[in-house]
Amino acid sequence: MERRWELDALRGVMLMLMTLTHLPTLFSSPFGQPFGFVSAAEGFVLLSAYMCGVVYTQREQRDGEEPMRSALLQRAFKIYLCQAALLVFLFSFIAGIGLLADQDAVKNLMSFYLERPVVAVVGSLLLLYNPPLLDILPMYIVFMLASPVLLVLGLRRGWTPVLALSVAGWFGAQFGLGRVLQAQLIALTGLPVPPQQGGAFDILAWQFLWVLGLWMGSSQAAKRPAVPQGLPHWAVLAAVAIGVAGTVWRHAVGQAAFPTLPGTAIPNMLFDKWRLGPLRMLDLFALLLLVLHFGPWLKQRLPRLRFLETLGSASLPVFCAHLVVALLALALWGEPDKERSIGIDLGILFGGFAVLYAVALISQQLDCRAAAVQKRFKERRAARLARLAATSGERRSPTSRAHSPPH
Repeated sequence: MERRWELDALRGVMLMLMTLTHLPTLFSSPFGQPFGFVSAAEGFVLLSAYMCGVVYTQREQRDGEEPMRSALLQRAFKIYLCQAALLVFLFSFIAGIGLLADQDAVKNLMSFYLERPVVAVVGSLLLLYNPPLLDILPMYIVFMLASPVLLVLGLRRGWTPVLALSVAGWFGAQFGLGRVLQAQLIALTGLPVPPQQGGAFDILAWQFLWVLGLWMGSSQAAKRPAVPQGLPHWAVLAAVAIGVAGTVWRHAVGQAAFPTLPGTAIPNMLFDKWRLGPLRMLDLFALLLLVLHFGPWLKQRLPRLRFLETLGSASLPVFCAHLVVALLALALWGEPDKERSIGIDLGILFGGFAVLYAVALISQQLDCRAAAVQKRFKERRAARLARLAATSGERRSPTSRAHSPPH
């Protein structure tokens, strides 16, 4: 598909917010969930699924089901290689720095690996053990592997049963079904990996966001937009009210909706990030409606920020780079500390974003070179086939036809 700069810019915003959240500075808390009880992770998953739905539905319509499935599996394998590289970096370089410096932040982050290194390595390669910060890409791998089946079902049978099953899975996750299934899967392997070491994200809950985005993108590619362009006036007003209330509430009380009241476990579960609690989903849907409604208007009036577009256009390399930077910062400086100089925190931020921008530029250059090589290969192949066809045609054409006697 042709690149849409506004989607690249939006992905760039999500990457910046995730970087601000994960880097261990005093800016982490204010920029975590800045627009209410919704984080950049939800927006990034939803947008990634939308792009996946658009791109691979177009691929299926152009080339067929098998090339679409093959392309998705190749993408999943690429993400798996990125995850494996990050694990090697964590278990070697970061572990070495953390132990030499006696850095509690690193030792807490990889405590299970330090206790059971062999089990941790095997479990992490099987996506069963996922240390903090490195528990996002495994979720993407699972979603990419499931996407061929979801897209085929949606395109052939309609998206209603797919969405209904996805909603049922999300509902079950609210009552702990996702964690039960995760524990059962680990038990089948025989690896002694504690279920809580499988990652913070409840995949059974988060699959709903992926299926939702996949449906929206696939419907857009099929020229049947999932969301009508003219939203009802009452829906826009309700979304504005929920969005404003959520933003004010979050910055008034902090990242937990009910931080000070006694017995707040159940109310806070309604806003839970890892299971995507119901009120969190309500806040997310309100923000989504606002983006859909005001997005075209903002696109015409806001200046294009090339920095964000560059980051968003190389989302996978930049995402991996932001994890590398965050892990290095944790190993060198530890958790955010009010006693630490503000200059160090600013240096971490500016240095981190400089690295991300450099990675994005390098990735663009590599992509351009790869595209040029592929274009030359296709041109040479087409020319070779044309020559073969011409030669074959000359051999098949009768040269003595003009001199043959009449019947």
